[in-house]
Amino acid sequence: MTNNSEQEKQSIETDELLQLTDVEQEPDNQAEAEDQEVLPSELPILPLRGVVVYPLTAIPLTVGQERSLKLVDDLGSGQMVGLVTSLDEELDVPGPDEVHRVGTLATIHRLFRLPDGNIRLLVQGVSRLKIDEFVDEEPYLTATVTPHPEETEKTREVEALMRTVSDQFSRLADLVPNIPAELASSTVNTDDPLQLAYTVSTYVRIDVEEAQSLLEMQDVKEKLLRLTEILSKEIEVLELGRKIQSDAQTEMEKTQKEYYLREQMKAIQRELGDNDDLADVEMFRQKLDELNLPEEADQEARRELDRLSRLPSAAAEYGVIRTYLDWVVSLPWNTRSEDRLDINHAREVLDADHYGLEEIKERILEFLAVRKLRADRAEEMAEVIPDHIRRQREGAILCFVGPPGVGKTSLGASIARAMGREFIRMSLGGVRDETEIRGFRRTYIGALPGRIIQTLRRVGTRNPLIMLDEVDKLGRDYRGDPSSALLEVLDPEQNVEFRDHYLDVAFDLSEVMFITTANSLDTIPGPLRDRMEIIPLSGYTEQEKAAIASQYLVARQTRENGLRPSELSFTDEAIMAIIRDYTREAGVRTLEREIGRAARKVVTKIAAGEVESFSVDQDAVRDLLGKPKVGYQTEIQDRTDQPGVATGVAWTPYGGDVLFIEASRMSGGKGFQYTGQLGDVMQESAKLALTYIRAHAEALNIDPQFHTNTDIHLHVPSGAQPKDGPSAGVTIATALVSLLTDKPTKSNVAMTGEITLQGKVLPVGGIKDKVLAAHRLGVDTFILPKKNEVDLDDVPEEVRSSLTFVLADTLDDVFKVALTD
Repeated sequence: MTNNSEQEKQSIETDELLQLTDVEQEPDNQAEAEDQEVLPSELPILPLRGVVVYPLTAIPLTVGQERSLKLVDDLGSGQMVGLVTSLDEELDVPGPDEVHRVGTLATIHRLFRLPDGNIRLLVQGVSRLKIDEFVDEEPYLTATVTPHPEETEKTREVEALMRTVSDQFSRLADLVPNIPAELASSTVNTDDPLQLAYTVSTYVRIDVEEAQSLLEMQDVKEKLLRLTEILSKEIEVLELGRKIQSDAQTEMEKTQKEYYLREQMKAIQRELGDNDDLADVEMFRQKLDELNLPEEADQEARRELDRLSRLPSAAAEYGVIRTYLDWVVSLPWNTRSEDRLDINHAREVLDADHYGLEEIKERILEFLAVRKLRADRAEEMAEVIPDHIRRQREGAILCFVGPPGVGKTSLGASIARAMGREFIRMSLGGVRDETEIRGFRRTYIGALPGRIIQTLRRVGTRNPLIMLDEVDKLGRDYRGDPSSALLEVLDPEQNVEFRDHYLDVAFDLSEVMFITTANSLDTIPGPLRDRMEIIPLSGYTEQEKAAIASQYLVARQTRENGLRPSELSFTDEAIMAIIRDYTREAGVRTLEREIGRAARKVVTKIAAGEVESFSVDQDAVRDLLGKPKVGYQTEIQDRTDQPGVATGVAWTPYGGDVLFIEASRMSGGKGFQYTGQLGDVMQESAKLALTYIRAHAEALNIDPQFHTNTDIHLHVPSGAQPKDGPSAGVTIATALVSLLTDKPTKSNVAMTGEITLQGKVLPVGGIKDKVLAAHRLGVDTFILPKKNEVDLDDVPEEVRSSLTFVLADTLDDVFKVALTD
């Protein structure tokens, strides 16, 4: 039995193929007829395994089975043999019933023995035969055969099919490198349709059953039709395979080229000593592997890293991508500080850092207690409360509102210290651009993240306490509204996925504790104010200031000026003298500055060797600080000793302040003017007061015709400082009545309140700050609207006990107390 494979076909050399082609061209119809006439009655049969040999073609075969070797040895070169295909390729020695009955009569042209004992032979198919009967099986198969010629009528349809097959075979030869071009050319140029069909079939990949079916077809037209189908399919498969191979080769070449160029670039960089680019890429890749970023951030960072690895360092975009990656890997994505929610510890810290502020401290302790309880019962609450609701309720934003110097920022620092969190302060004063909060997009030159992301990188943890100072001083212009950008930052429902324009990936701010500060609520937009819990901080009394100075300020200034505690001390009388004669404020900043100024004078004396230590008493204060800057009692007496001046108090973002309202009259006709940077509200209060006085002139013992020949000028001093607010009506009316009745106001009386056309006194806000301002002024009587009586509970007890409060319901109640007899 023989065995043939694609590898054996591919081993035929070009010159041998050309020789075989010549052999194929020799037989013509006359030669075939002669062969058929001399066909022996009994013919040796050589079974083939996995291959079909066609007439008019030549093919190499390898013989390996014992009986097949015997057959070849007995016949030798130049003899005829019958070639038939086995029904089962797996059979080594098929019998008579295990081979096809239609085969090929072939001539053995040459043979040679291989080193392994097998025989290699070259056979030439001559014609088709049919086995009639097997006559012998030993030593090899022998059978009686008859010629089985095909129908070969050459019609126009056959010629057309021949051309089609020729064209297809030419295309196939281009796709299969194992088919020599000369062989393809000689085969295509044949005029015999049967030879064309068999020759092409020999070189086309066809399975055994299909090849046997082609051999058994009787009509050549049928053979050519079937062959065109086989060629079409094979060409399509080969072209698709070539395309796939070409694409794969192109991609492989591209990858190899990139790798080669990258290696060249690395080698050049190493030769130049410029290894920074390679180090950057490896450094960023290592950090990304260590950080365990959220999926979105990790994908974006690695995408940018891939771009960076392909760019030369001289490229303009290289620096942009490197800066971006540097920001990404330096952010505290997973770095946290452990919260210390110990209420007793927090109380100790707050008491140690701040004097007084009991209500404020209690609210802060409540805030921490809620967080502690929620943390302790997180698992229990998770079963009954959805995550988004729980997060929303525990994300309260505290907003400390009060004048400067009352300890708003230091309270935030104390909370952070009590909780064990990192503290960082971020001032929003003067911020006008939305991108200051959200950052700039990377498309801009010099783009950077917003201040929130910058702050987080500086602090190094994802759960710090961030103090947003001066939230009431945010600006707004054509570049956007930063207060609107803060809504996303401060809203627990949104800041879980805060997107900075520069990073362009979500960063979780839900663990950040935000505390804001403001001097006034009026300038904070409503939606932003609604997200915060307002905690007001009012000014300090003289006693509170003295205690703060003794316990905190003196020690701090002693330390900051390089003095030892034993080298500087202040008596209580000295501190009180500084408070009364050198400061006028709600907080203690100016007080600390004056103590520091006195400390520096002492430092000079010690450095000069004049003294070794110094105790500042009341007499030494004037020597160290110079003449007093503020004289409350002197000022109020100087201002109110003439008719037409009334002492009022007003609320300002810097605490309560004193307003001396002055009125003057001159000859004229019905003129009324006001100066002193009055706002719309105070201008309306002035007009209301004048109208009320004209309407009630007789009851007030004022000439009803005073307005016909008099011009009145109303002035509120304090330079060009703008002044406005609904609380000066009572003071303006008192000043005008004092002027028109020629009765000075009492120097020990201050007042506040708004009026109506009927003379009713309306309630106002900021009572605590105003009372403290009156107390600092040194008065002993304070007039306020009767409906503000409940607000006196917020005033410290030591202040309430030192003042007499007059609750006025009408202007008549005010005039009885404020004007002299």
